[in-house]
Amino acid sequence: MAGDRALIMAIVNRTPDSFYDRGATFSDEAAKDAVHRVIAEGADVIDVGGVKAGPGERVDEDAEIARVVPFIEWLRSAYPDQLISVDTWRSAVATRACAAGPT
Repeated sequence: MAGDRALIMAIVNRTPDSFYDRGATFSDEAAKDAVHRVIAEGADVIDVGGVKAGPGERVDEDAEIARVVPFIEWLRSAYPDQLISVDTWRSAVATRACAAGPT
């Protein structure tokens, strides 16, 4: 909560096979366009994920880092005050992502 209102979280799936958006934000350009749009629309938090939730091809730790960390670095430089979260269950990915910019 931010004072008297709930926060709005926008999700950016950096996966080619997301069940939610079918990979719509997998490319850098599409993901960046989505971030610009949702921030303009009032998103308080940007959540970045690099692995599909659900069945599918296994994504190793290095691939997940490659999908998430450079994007978070861009996001932090483009929007220094933006709240960022990372959707992962791997400690190495979380550590690298936090070093890149989540708050």
